[in-house]
This record gives sequence, C-alpha cells and structure tokens, in this order.
Amino acid sequence: MHCLGAEYLVFIMGYSVVAGATGRLLFGYDSFGNMCGKKNSPVEGAPLSGQDMTLKKHVFFMNSCNLEVKGTQLNRMALCVSNCPEEQLDSLEEVQLFANTSGSFLCVYSLNSFNYTHSPKADSLCPRLPVPPSKSFPLFNRCVPQTPECYSLFASVLINDVDTLHRILSGIMSGRDTILGLCILALALSLAMMFTFRFITTLLVHIFISLVILGLLFVCGVLWWLYYDYTNDLSIELDTERENMKCVLGFAIVSTGITAVLLVLIFVLRKRIKLTVELFQITNKAISSAPFLLFQPLWTFAILIFFWVLWVAVLLSLGTAGAAQVMEGGQVEYKPLSGIRYMWSYHLIGLIWTSEFILACQQMTIAGAVVTCYFNRSKNDPPDHPILSSLSILFFYHQGTVVKGSFLISVVRIPRIIVMYMQNALKEQQHGALSRYLFRCCNCCFWCLDKYLLHLNQNAYTTTAINGTDFCTSAKDAFKILSKNSSHFTSINCFGDFIIFLGKVLVVCFTVFGGLMAFNYNRAFQVWAVPLLLVAFFAYLVAHSFLSVFETVLDALFLCFAVDLETNDGSSEKPYFMDQEFLSFVKRSNKLNNARAQQDKHSLRNEEGTELQAIVR
Repeated sequence: MHCLGAEYLVFIMGYSVVAGATGRLLFGYDSFGNMCGKKNSPVEGAPLSGQDMTLKKHVFFMNSCNLEVKGTQLNRMALCVSNCPEEQLDSLEEVQLFANTSGSFLCVYSLNSFNYTHSPKADSLCPRLPVPPSKSFPLFNRCVPQTPECYSLFASVLINDVDTLHRILSGIMSGRDTILGLCILALALSLAMMFTFRFITTLLVHIFISLVILGLLFVCGVLWWLYYDYTNDLSIELDTERENMKCVLGFAIVSTGITAVLLVLIFVLRKRIKLTVELFQITNKAISSAPFLLFQPLWTFAILIFFWVLWVAVLLSLGTAGAAQVMEGGQVEYKPLSGIRYMWSYHLIGLIWTSEFILACQQMTIAGAVVTCYFNRSKNDPPDHPILSSLSILFFYHQGTVVKGSFLISVVRIPRIIVMYMQNALKEQQHGALSRYLFRCCNCCFWCLDKYLLHLNQNAYTTTAINGTDFCTSAKDAFKILSKNSSHFTSINCFGDFIIFLGKVLVVCFTVFGGLMAFNYNRAFQVWAVPLLLVAFFAYLVAHSFLSVFETVLDALFLCFAVDLETNDGSSEKPYFMDQEFLSFVKRSNKLNNARAQQDKHSLRNEEGTELQAIVR
C-alpha cells in the first residue's frame, strides 16, 4: 500500500520536474513570457517576448504597493531588471536618472529611457510613484519592497484579503526580529526543561510547579492589565489598536480558563509528587543506557524540515506547470494544465501521511531502544548501540508496521481537516446554529479518535519491538495487556504525563510573557495578536519535540513492565527483567492506590449505610 503511495509521490515529483517550469519559479519571469537571467525563445503573438535577459536577473513588480484585482485575476506588471532600486524614487526624473546610472530600466521595454519624462504614455508604461525601496530576495531574485506596509499589501492582495491580512503581515514583517528572538528564547527554554527533567529531584519539581503557577498567574495578570490599559486609553484611534484590544481580551479570557483548570489539577494531584520524582528517576536511568535518545527529536526535526521544503518545492513546481497564453496588450499568462488540481490533492495527502510516517519512525526507534535496554539481564552491562540496533530492525523488518500506523492516523486527520474547512466555510456564510453544532461535534469526535489512535499506535510500536509481530496483532496485544494491568500504573503514568505537559506550559508562558512585553511597545503600529500566536505555537511545538522523548520512554517502560508481569513471576526460574528500584516503585504505587481505593470504598459504604438507616421515632 505504502509502496504504491510512494511510487505515486515519486511520479508527482518527476512530473513536476518535467512539466513544471522550475526555472520560472527559481529565476522569475516578466509579464511578457521572458525568464529573467536567461536567453528566451519568442512566444507567438507576444512582441516583447524572446528577449535576451542574461544581464537582467531580478524581477521588478512595477506597482508592488498599488496592486489591483480585476475579477479573479491580479493586475500586476513585472519586468526583468539589472538592479533593484534601493532608494525611494519619487518622480519620473529620478526613475530616468536611476536607469541612466545603473542601467536598470523600470519602465516597459518598448519605452526608451530618454522618453521617460516626455512620452504621454509614461504614466501607464512606468511604475506608479513613488517607487518604494527594494532589495533582491535571496535565491529567488525578486525585488521585495523593504517597507513592511508595502510588502504586506503586496502579499495580501495575492490571496485576495486586503484589509485584515495587510495589517497581520505588516505586524509580522515589522516585528520579525522580535519573533526570531522569541523563537530562540523558546528553544533555549525547551533545552533547559529537558535537562531539568533529566536531573530531576523533589526540590526541582516543587520549584518547577511553583514557576508554572507563577507564570500562569503572571501572564493572566499582564493580559488583563493590558486590556484595562487599552480600555482606559482615550487616544486610541487606529484600527490596529482596536484589533489588539479585542485580541488581548480574547487571550485574557482563554488564559484565565486554562489557568483555572491547571491550578485545580495541580491541587488535586499534589500528593503524587514524590512518586512522580521516582518515576522520572527510573525513566532517566533507562535514558542513561541510551543517552543519544535525547537528541532524537533534533534528527527527526531536521528530516521533517527537509521533507517539508521538498514538498513545498514540488507544490510550487506543479503550480508552474502550464501552457503560455497571450493576453490583451501582448502579456503572457500560464494556465494550469488539466488534472493538476487532482495532483495537488494527492500531494496534500502525501504531506500528512509522510509526516506521520517520519514521526512514527521516531516513536518506533525510541521504543525499540527502550525495549532492548529493559529486556537485558545484565543491568551493569547495557547493550551496545541500542539506537542503531533499533533503527536497523525498523528499516529491515518493521517498515510495514509504521506505514500502517501512520496511514491510520492520516485516515482520521484528513476527514478532520475537511470538516474544519467546511465548518469555517459555513461560519462565513452564516448558516444555522444546528449545522455549526453538528460540525463541532464531528470535529470533537475526530479529535478524540485521533488522540486515542496516537496512544494505541505508540503501544503497538512498543509491542512490535518486544514480540516482532505485525501492527494489527501488536495493537490487539497491547490493548489486552494494558486493560489487564491498568490498575498498576495508570494514575502514576498520567501524572507523569501531566508534569511533562506542565513543562511545555512553562516554556509557552515565559515565551508569551516576553512577547507581550516586546510587542506592546509598538502596539499602535502593528497587529501583534497573530505574531504572538505564532510564537506561542512555535514554543509549544519545540517544547513538545524535546519533551516527547520522556513521554515515549515512560509509555514504553510501563508496557515492558506489563509484559514482564505477564510472562514472569519473580521466581528463580522466571525472574523479572525489571530492576529492584523499578519493582519497589511499582509496589509502593500499588500500595498507595489500594489504600486510596479502600478509603473510597469505606466512605462509600458509610454513605450507603446512612442512606438506608431506618428512621426511629
């Protein structure tokens, strides 16, 4: 199944190289069918085509700050020029002087530079004034306007959402240095959290939970203070400030709700801190047998970035696969070939499936390394190169397992994306409340199914690493084993996952706080809600990438423990593979769970006895 999918993806990639005009994408082309930086062949019916553009390597958009949309077509004129104007040109005389000094002609090729200031057609054949300063974009050689407002207007018109996207992109462009700095901060905090979990102690957990509580309360307080500051600022007149005020209110409400839920959970689960510290110490002991597991997210992230870049390149190359058509005025446009849209759809499916496949390979690799270290009789002599051994077993024997698991996730993800798209479309068309409610229910069901399948897949990969069985058999065995032994470790494992989740929350809190302080300085000139959301999403993604190793190791360890209990009894003939530290931890956690169960049962019995007691008069 995956072989056919991979072959078709390779076919799409090959077709995009053959049928797509990758040169037009990389080097750019003007409005007359000429590729910049190349010697071109003429297009029939286009008199300005077929020119030698060897020395004109940059694409210049004549009206980059004043684009217009006619119908569904973008009315823009592009030329190949020698250099981009790095300073603003306010008059045709300055455009003429720039052409004479630099040899870069910014008007249509049919107009001589001498006639820039004399020809009555100069207004329609030359760029609209003022010409903004621009620089060549690296690799693609496009003259990109340097002013954030001009750049964002150009990008927003390209996707037909001028008003809102203009301000959003303007905020992103003007705050790009701040966004980059916050992303680096999120990366540093994630590394710090990873080392905190690596050398965790009871004191560190208490400090860590205190920081989480302070961070949540501090971010909520800052958001409500900013909203109060906005509402009492009588000088607010710009749309950007009003939009920021609405977004701050939304952020404040959401963060307050999340904070309340997390504080309640922390209070309820506070008594399990000591056992959780012991759990992480056992996890770190397993990781110390294969310390390079901590670097596994970096390798996976690098492979994902490479695949995403390749995917985008193929997508753009498919977009350039078209036939030249001469339009009014001798301009040339490229119409997409028939069947391209179907390839785009399959290409999107390939993005989801292949991304899940790469992530599944990481889970399988970590699970295999943990299994190798766990089922090793000589604890003082750990196995050599468990990660390389797990990778080799994965690629030689178990690729079908991760293919099926990733395909199962993709089957759920794709309908969920379709439902979300339809839900947004209905929201824009203002349909009835019933249809919106049904779509929300469908989306919620798909989300729950997605989370369940992710957990099932992880346990299936671990079972495959233990028994060497196929995906379906491993998933069935994992479900039976976990159902039978869930009382041993479910509560402790859940609290361990909760502590890891709090680590991700801490990274997001401090990153968002830094973003609030940085973006608030220029709140009148940029919409910073979307940049802040992007920073928060990136912070959570990076934190999840690094801390997910501990989650995977935890789940794999407990499944190994369940299999150990199923196959061994602790006798001299069938000794446990687990070490004494792990065994004593399990006994203490079971004793605690049994004591609480008895306490709950006793209290319930007293309540029942009180309720059935006869009334004596």
